[in-house]
Formats: sequence, C-alpha cells, structure tokens
Amino acid sequence: MPTDKANNTKLQLGLVTFDALKTVTGYERRSDIERSLQSQGIRFFYGRNGLWTTLTLINRAGGAGAENSEFYEPEII
Repeated sequence: MPTDKANNTKLQLGLVTFDALKTVTGYERRSDIERSLQSQGIRFFYGRNGLWTTLTLINRAGGAGAENSEFYEPEII
C-alpha cells in the first residue's frame, strides 16, 4: 500500500485528497473546490486535512458505474 511520506500515513487506493482536488480543479480555496464538486454532482466528505472524495464517486457522477449498464463499442463513433 502506498505511503504518504509527509504525513507518514497509509493511503487507500482510489482516494482523492484535498491537495489532489486543488490540482485537478485549479482552485485553491476550499469553498471554490466544494462548489465545483457540487456543481458536477460529485459527493465529497470533510476530513481533518480538507475535502476528500474517491475515484468511484467521481466516476459515478460522470455516469460510469454499476447503475449505468449501457456499453457502446468504439466503432459507433
């Protein structure tokens, strides 16, 4: 399991940390990141080190996941 050397903690695969959300969204302020996630339908949680979410929740907001059983072959494009 990967280790975050700065915090000396084990990271769960698929976890998207506050710092990663800053990079991905391009925002620095928590409120801006929060608003961005909400507008895209991405569920998130509050932790001691800021907001966090998971890749599964991001994918689910994008329409991927178990509840979306539609699958299209690349040839239809």
